[in-house]
Amino acid sequence: MTSIRKPILEIKGLRTQFILREGTVTALDGIDLTIYENESLGIVGETGCGKSMTAFSILRLVPNPGKITAGSIKFKGFELTKLTPEEMRGIRGRLISMIFQDPSTSLDPVFSIGKQLGEVISLHQGIYDKEALRKKVLDALRLVRIAAPENVIKQYPHELSGGMKQRVMIALALSCSPALLIADEPTTALDVTIQAQILNLLKDLARKTGGSMMLITHNLGVVAETCDRVCIMYAGRIVEDAETFELFARPLHPYTMGLLNAFPKLGERREELSVIRGTVPNLMIPFPGCAFVDRCDRATDLCMSKKPTRVEVSPGHFVSCHLYPAGDEKPNDR
Repeated sequence: MTSIRKPILEIKGLRTQFILREGTVTALDGIDLTIYENESLGIVGETGCGKSMTAFSILRLVPNPGKITAGSIKFKGFELTKLTPEEMRGIRGRLISMIFQDPSTSLDPVFSIGKQLGEVISLHQGIYDKEALRKKVLDALRLVRIAAPENVIKQYPHELSGGMKQRVMIALALSCSPALLIADEPTTALDVTIQAQILNLLKDLARKTGGSMMLITHNLGVVAETCDRVCIMYAGRIVEDAETFELFARPLHPYTMGLLNAFPKLGERREELSVIRGTVPNLMIPFPGCAFVDRCDRATDLCMSKKPTRVEVSPGHFVSCHLYPAGDEKPNDR
């Protein structure tokens, strides 16, 4: 008997915009996204495609002058876009946590590691007894495999290496056992060896805690190793999403194909890696058709005039491209 997967986060038609004097920047243009319980979802795309803005929108942390102008974000059935700022503060950290890109800028340089962890745990768990709080802080550091946590709690961020600081950030994010962990390129500032350790740590912790994870990255190799499903983003839209194995074995959208072709493969010798010509379009300029049209070798007149809709071409495999009519995984001959 097949178990029914329960969604923990459901996003429908989400649009986030920045209203500027020069015009309106549509950072997210009607995205649909679902994360299920005990699932790791990877979000991949070029810089500026809307990956981090998706996370900020979920947490209601969109910086001014940006705001959510349309759509729905449901977390465990609750509509986050309707909550008050005070109600959202009860969600952040306790039920949804986030690991930011650069731990050096996320930790306060004037407070010790123990003080910062203790403040988060005290705020969200209501623990004020010093000994009980100290035990919780040490347990959080041991969870992320930090050696000698008794010494680390006395240290300040500048005394720790990049990898250690990222482990502290993970401990902060997981200190309240959130149902959803958002990791925004958590290995960007780290060297390759430490990257592998952090990613393995995230995988193990997700499995142990039973929570869900949304991993934001531009590295397809990271997604292949870490995630159950993948969403490919381009210019504020999700252009393709599928289970990881399915997407790597059978990419459908021309942009996904371009990303995979640009990725070096072991045992394959090529004089040059493939590139996707052109650049990401200016999101301040409204466009009636597909945002990828100027970079796509298979674009048609329809791509210029009409935005593609999201269709399920095979079970669990969605794509937004005029090449694929609903229910047909074979591209149209054009």
